[in-house]
Amino acid sequence: MLSKGKLKIQIPHSESAGYKEASMVTLRPITRALVPVDSVAAYRVSAPNYDEFQSDREVWDLLQARPDNVLQITMPHCHAPDCGDILEDGCPEALAHATKQMELLKTNPLFREANNVLWVYEITSPKRPEAPQLGVGGFGLTSEIRTDKTPQGSIIRNEGIRPEKAEGRAQLLRATNADFGTVNLAVRDKQGKLLVALAKITHSRPCDFETLDEDQNLHRTWMISDDETVAQLVKLLADEPAAYVADGNHRSAAAAAMGLEHFLTVFFPTSRLGLEPYNRLLPLNGVSPDEFLQKLSANFNVKPLGAIPPYRPASVHQIGLYLKGAWYELTPKSGSYDPANAAESIDSDIIQRHIIDGILGMKDARDKRINYVGGNKNASYLVARVDLGEYDLALSVAPVTMEQFVDVCEQNLFMPPKSTWFDPKIRSGLVIALLD
Repeated sequence: MLSKGKLKIQIPHSESAGYKEASMVTLRPITRALVPVDSVAAYRVSAPNYDEFQSDREVWDLLQARPDNVLQITMPHCHAPDCGDILEDGCPEALAHATKQMELLKTNPLFREANNVLWVYEITSPKRPEAPQLGVGGFGLTSEIRTDKTPQGSIIRNEGIRPEKAEGRAQLLRATNADFGTVNLAVRDKQGKLLVALAKITHSRPCDFETLDEDQNLHRTWMISDDETVAQLVKLLADEPAAYVADGNHRSAAAAAMGLEHFLTVFFPTSRLGLEPYNRLLPLNGVSPDEFLQKLSANFNVKPLGAIPPYRPASVHQIGLYLKGAWYELTPKSGSYDPANAAESIDSDIIQRHIIDGILGMKDARDKRINYVGGNKNASYLVARVDLGEYDLALSVAPVTMEQFVDVCEQNLFMPPKSTWFDPKIRSGLVIALLD
């Protein structure tokens, strides 16, 4: 039963003493799922996740281009006839609209119901066509999420939870009685058995449906319902000691806080997950450009690069700064972070401590003046926003490595806020779990 109360979210302490290996990871089939009837339907109804957009206007524009897509439910405040009619996110009118649209979706001929199913999910990126991202989807258990109350939990979160953000997702779950918010969970798959099993399935028959997304990533799905294959995939996940939340901390938190037994997820082997940068656009907050550059030298080696093309660092601990029409390369000095602390070694944490907090005085990473720009926007986008005068400077970073990500999880620490942008993203609307 869905809880009507406010969220009570348990967050693991980053000071906990080291990583404790858990026993197993549980995968369960989805009792009732809505899936597209074919590939044409998959293109029409699927959409990016709610948190992949820079503005409500971007959501509204996509709804005009493809009015059947599930953003009408996952971002109901933007489902309006005119851009000027966009509602406040999470307001009662928007949630009531989501309820109405969900009822219409259940009878939409673009969808069919599937029962007691897992699915194999392949995403092929044009950036890495030789190594498609391959995983198995179903239900994960909220009881296995590691918290203060369940320190041996096998599903390990690696970032703090903003209660108001998780509450927004929970309100949508209540309003629709359906789970659209697929969580990306990473597993080590050290012996490669899961990847081999999934590849065998994808080569055994054509997919049930496929679609391209806005970035030309190809999403292909195989629905799995036969008992033998389901049992094999469940067993392979049970052999994993832990799963790491790569994307969807708030979505899993919302399900747990509502008292739901499970949440919608795909388990991907870490060997096939890709990461892109998570950049920053910032105001100088009263600091002059010259003073800013001078203060940087306390913790960074500063190398002027001049008016070069938009700069993307080649490796971690190379940070690009765009200021007053010129690029600089920043390299953290020895002593600016503890290399033994996996979280402190992340460039986003170094930036937050020494630049955003230390120089600009914005001590809260949730400060609305900080614009976190995900990996679906490139360095040219950063330059354009600064050149338009919307921000004073941009910080361009290299993607976090998978080794860094796993090290933070295994040290039982939190990733710095907005530091991991897994790419490609799971497509919303390809598998929807009905919760009634």
